Parts: sequence; C-alpha cells; structure tokens
Amino acid sequence: MKDKQIQPLRIVVDRTLPPVVAVVGYSGAGKTTYLEKLILTLTQRGLNVGTIKHDVHGFEMDKPGKDTWRHKKAGAGTTLISSPNQIGMVRDVDHDHTLEELLPLLSGMDIILAEGFKRSPVPKLEIFRPEAYKDPICRNDRNLLALISDAPLDLGVPRYPLDDVEGVADFLIRHFKLAQAFSKVQQGVSYPLSISEAVS
Repeated sequence: MKDKQIQPLRIVVDRTLPPVVAVVGYSGAGKTTYLEKLILTLTQRGLNVGTIKHDVHGFEMDKPGKDTWRHKKAGAGTTLISSPNQIGMVRDVDHDHTLEELLPLLSGMDIILAEGFKRSPVPKLEIFRPEAYKDPICRNDRNLLALISDAPLDLGVPRYPLDDVEGVADFLIRHFKLAQAFSKVQQGVSYPLSISEAVS
C-alpha cells in the first residue's frame, strides 16, 4: 500500500470570530474540572460556548471495531459521522495545529474556551494551586486575563477563588462585552441566539 499523502487542513478565515480564552495551568491543576463548571455556567447564561482541547499525545474519538474506526483504518483521510443530534469529524493533518489555525472551525460560537495552548498569544485564565507548584505559569505573560487561585498572589490582574466560577463568568461577560443571549422559539423548538442576534 502506498504511503498516504496528508493534505493540509484548509480553513476559510472568518473575520467575525468570537473571543477566545485559554484556560491554562500545570498538570493536575484541575483545568478540565474547572472548565466543565465554567462551560455550564456560561451556557446557563444563554451563551453558545465552543471548546478546544490540545492533546500532545494524540487521541482516538472512535472505538476499535466501530464503523467510522474501520473507515479510518482502511485509509480514509477524513471520516465524518452524522446523527440527528450531532456531527463529528476525524481528519488526518500534516502538523500540530496552533490555536489560531483551529479557531475558524468554531465560528458561530459566542465564546471559545481552550484547554491548554499556554504558549498561544490569546487571553488566558490560569488555574494555580500553590500546594502543587511554586510559581504560576503566566507570571510574566501579558496575555494573562485573570488568576484563579486561593493563594493571595498579586499578578496585576483580577484574582478569583477556585470556587467562584460565577464571578469568572461575570468577568468574562463584562470583559468581552458579551450580552446575555436569549432563547427564541421557532415552531415550538427553543434554541439559543447568537450574541450578534441578541444585541441587534
């Protein structure tokens, strides 16, 4: 079998991309758990939240033996699965994509939360636990938006206790001037408006 040629992932850049915030911290800081709570809080405010997770170790979305897994193993460069409620895609790529390259895939969201990408030049929230590490990752990062920690550190940005997810949600809405998105009903089905519709 000939070596498969991997085509570059071509994305049309949308100039109206939503704000993006990277949630960073050392391994074991609780980034995923915190993100779960923040996503829930923001969606309860009516916002349409997109997320991106960086995994340096690679991943498999499908289970061995499942149809789409078999498609990929047979050599498909891109596999798309569709159901009445969800669409998923796995595509071979030619390099580890930066956060900036991935953002256009999430156009149409009100805000994008990224887990990881600590070297990306985007606004960041750092989760810091002093019992695990001596110093925050973003101490000298000008993109640090806020520190989430129970430690009384002053990094020149707002600091929120680890359990104040509501406060962080309020801060993000104020900082990015996000209006609360409202629901409207069409043919008996309620769905969230985008921010641009909500404020027009």
